[in-house]
Amino acid sequence: MREIVVLSGSAHRPLADRICEHLGVPLSGVEIRRFSNDCLYVQLQENCRQRDVYVIQPLVAPTQEHLMELLLMLDAARGASAAQVTAVIPHYAYARSDKKDASRISIAGRLVADMLTTAGADRVLTMTLHAPQVHGFFSVPVDHLTAIGELADHFRTHDLDGTVVVSPDLGNAKTATQFSRLLGLPVAAGSKQRLADDRVVIDAIVGDVRGKKAIVLDDEIATGGSILELLERLAEQDCTEVAVACTHGLFAGKALPRLHEHPMVSEIVTTDTVPQPAEDWPKLTVRSVAPLFAEAISRIHGGESISSLFDGVDPTHGPPQPQLPFGA
Repeated sequence: MREIVVLSGSAHRPLADRICEHLGVPLSGVEIRRFSNDCLYVQLQENCRQRDVYVIQPLVAPTQEHLMELLLMLDAARGASAAQVTAVIPHYAYARSDKKDASRISIAGRLVADMLTTAGADRVLTMTLHAPQVHGFFSVPVDHLTAIGELADHFRTHDLDGTVVVSPDLGNAKTATQFSRLLGLPVAAGSKQRLADDRVVIDAIVGDVRGKKAIVLDDEIATGGSILELLERLAEQDCTEVAVACTHGLFAGKALPRLHEHPMVSEIVTTDTVPQPAEDWPKLTVRSVAPLFAEAISRIHGGESISSLFDGVDPTHGPPQPQLPFGA
């Protein structure tokens, strides 16, 4: 692993440290400061010539600041004659902007993908894109990891008798179904309509949830509006308790206190793709995905398969499955 150089911006240094610990390599230094005109200055503190460089930077608030840091680090690594530059983006924030759903707007997910490749990324390593089609926005290879195996491992220690997995919307139902199969549970989904960034309406739940415990699975929680709306519908169906699980726990504003204090919520489970609140929240459990990212980096460097990481976990990442006859 001596030919690997791992760098990190200021977005989530603890995650980068944990990934390096599992890789058995040091986290190389990066100097980031500002000129008097507020422009960012980035200087890499490690020789990158003919080495594989991995730049770890989730796009979290302040998102534009951290995006610019990432672009400058990628450009610096390319300018330092790196053999290959991989942008490791545990949370790709602009995956929400994946289509033109109003007049005269930018499809920012594609624009940011173009900026990353222009800056110098030869490959992208990310996790749980909000919209899977964003994968296709990149003109370079993308390794798309999933955390549903890690989240399922958490719930395997629970008594799951009388439990159902619930997706807040039909768009996430496929992932919720894969998650439910890992736990041997039934699945249901909310019928959601988004009115604004922080306003949603769930008018029905497709599936049997009456009188059951629920595990609500989402890809990310920002304001928590979708989850809170879903909790109201679950209460109407006499659900006894709800565990909330997500890959990216952004918890913007008062999202975490509102979920933590909700009488139906028994626990909140997320991963460390993004920094977590410094406060101690007894109901909050954070599972680390650092071992998964470290293994993916090791396999990329060694030219090994990434998809085999998810054998038996996620059929969309694993090897092709045999096709059944129509109607079987």
